Amino acid sequence: MTATHSPTAAASGANATERFKSDKFASVAGTPKERVSLLAREVLEAVHATIRKHKVTYEEYNALKSWLISVGEDGEWPLFLDVWVEHVVEDVATEHRQGNKGTIEGPYYVPDAPEQGARGSIPTRDNEPGTALTWTGQVTSTTGAALGGAKVELWHADADGLYSQFAPDIPEWNLRGTFTTDDEGRFEIHTVRPAPYQIPTDGACGKLIAAAGWHAWRPAHLHVKVSAPGHELLTAQLYFPGDEHNDDDIASAVKPELLLDPQPSGDGETIEYGFVLDPAL
Repeated sequence: MTATHSPTAAASGANATERFKSDKFASVAGTPKERVSLLAREVLEAVHATIRKHKVTYEEYNALKSWLISVGEDGEWPLFLDVWVEHVVEDVATEHRQGNKGTIEGPYYVPDAPEQGARGSIPTRDNEPGTALTWTGQVTSTTGAALGGAKVELWHADADGLYSQFAPDIPEWNLRGTFTTDDEGRFEIHTVRPAPYQIPTDGACGKLIAAAGWHAWRPAHLHVKVSAPGHELLTAQLYFPGDEHNDDDIASAVKPELLLDPQPSGDGETIEYGFVLDPAL
């Protein structure tokens, strides 16, 4: 589905870059030189091996250089890395976990969404398009203990595949909310079913997609961050069965454990999906 006022790649990229700088940039300091040297050398060696294996020409090299420059000019490094690299980093970072599976955060997270309690509705516009969706669940520890006071941060795209704060003419906190579980770790959230969407294609990432003959689609999904004191933060996306791009998501973020089971209910749907969090290491 295409929105009437779709954000440009440059505007969306600029927002994602500023969010990264304000939320995460401080965490990049302090990496030991030996670690930087090891990773940088191995990445460069992999590039060198690809050049030798496929006999890359100067024309292809210059095309790459031009494209890398345009990624920066379009502000699309967050999009490029989140779409094509983050899913592997996430797999490595969470391979030890016994609780729920997670997946990528993506570039559209915004902290401090409005608090809605244990049972509430996510902020929406009047007559927000989309099928009504009621989501119930429980947050527990791998020990089986219910985690009262756990935070479930939810954000997702609207029926046009757009995110508030990253697209024009959408209220600041539309389809973004924080829910806090009750004493039994339970929550109930009222929202609408999101739509599949294409990542921005008018910038450098779109040029790569077109040149490679790929598609730009992400399946419909709900983003969540689930946290509780003494437990590891879980970041995940939840997907809907039957979406044509579950099997070829451009971001390679779909996992079988993250598929929902929506059931019809009145004029909408209901889902039951809970979270098991690992104790902090």
